[in-house]
Amino acid sequence: MPPKAKADTAGFQQLKKDLSAGTPGRLYILHGEETYLRDFYFGRLKELLLSGGMEEFNLHQVAAKDMSPRALEQAVDCLPMMSARTLVTVTDFDLFKAGEKDREGYAALFAQLPDYCCVVFLYDIVPYKGDARTKLAAAIKEHGVVVNFTRQEQGDLRDWVRRRFKALGKEIDSRLALDLIFLCGDLMQNLIGEIEKIGAYAKGPRITRADIDAVASPQLDAVVFRMTDAIGEGNFDRAAGVLGELYRMQEPPMRILFSLGKQMRQLYSARLLMERGRGSADLAALWGIKPYPADKLMRSARRFSLNWCRQAVALCGQADLDMKSTGQDPEQLLTTLLLQLAGPAGG
Repeated sequence: MPPKAKADTAGFQQLKKDLSAGTPGRLYILHGEETYLRDFYFGRLKELLLSGGMEEFNLHQVAAKDMSPRALEQAVDCLPMMSARTLVTVTDFDLFKAGEKDREGYAALFAQLPDYCCVVFLYDIVPYKGDARTKLAAAIKEHGVVVNFTRQEQGDLRDWVRRRFKALGKEIDSRLALDLIFLCGDLMQNLIGEIEKIGAYAKGPRITRADIDAVASPQLDAVVFRMTDAIGEGNFDRAAGVLGELYRMQEPPMRILFSLGKQMRQLYSARLLMERGRGSADLAALWGIKPYPADKLMRSARRFSLNWCRQAVALCGQADLDMKSTGQDPEQLLTTLLLQLAGPAGG
């Protein structure tokens, strides 16, 4: 598996620069999986552009179903009322799926947007997929800014978690903040809800692991990691208990198996890297994961032999095939797989 390429953050940095200077541009494409950041920065953009009590007159929203070069042009042509700028928004309209004539119309329009107008394309449900070969992509690159809101780097996200708890009057140490991110995932939109739950539950001024375990909703991969960790420790009862917990959470067996299979492949990769004297940084680059989960995987991989990891990957592959083709009970297949994995992990 080749290392995952780092996401382009130039657009994000440009947007922050524009907002800090108080000089928003004329065209932005806002997309990406980190919806919390997208909504936050779009909110700041709206606050900057729409002021003076005439917000409803200077905000023009074009529905995706009504979108056309003519409809966009009409919205752009609306002059600001008692304000310096107008804001035109279009949500979940796939620019690059428009017909060739319409794409040419949008490209021409982007090239002559007036200084008083800011056009923002928001992508929420529909993914943004630009086509660099087209004139439309060239026009967007020349006259606008494409902002991809990606998952945040580990250090930035840890510091953000600590700031959010501090805003609730609570303290959390860096290590526990990383544990929370590993447990609940690294999307801020999901983490904000978990932080609010934990902050409301915690009685003392400092967040403890018990506070997190009491109310946090763990993501599937984190629960499956607990199961494989228990196998590495030779504690089959605890591993079976975690699987039973997943059944009670009504997680579909196929999803559990997918997560378990991925984790076995990651452990196998970690073990192979370890055999070659490589470290967690190489594993993080290989799988496109953050340093903290990579460290946890490397520590876990030390409990397993290379041969066990290889066999575990093969067993997960066979279980996947059986689940899709034999008609056997999926939960029984998973339980059987767990029994097979419970064999000696080391040596």
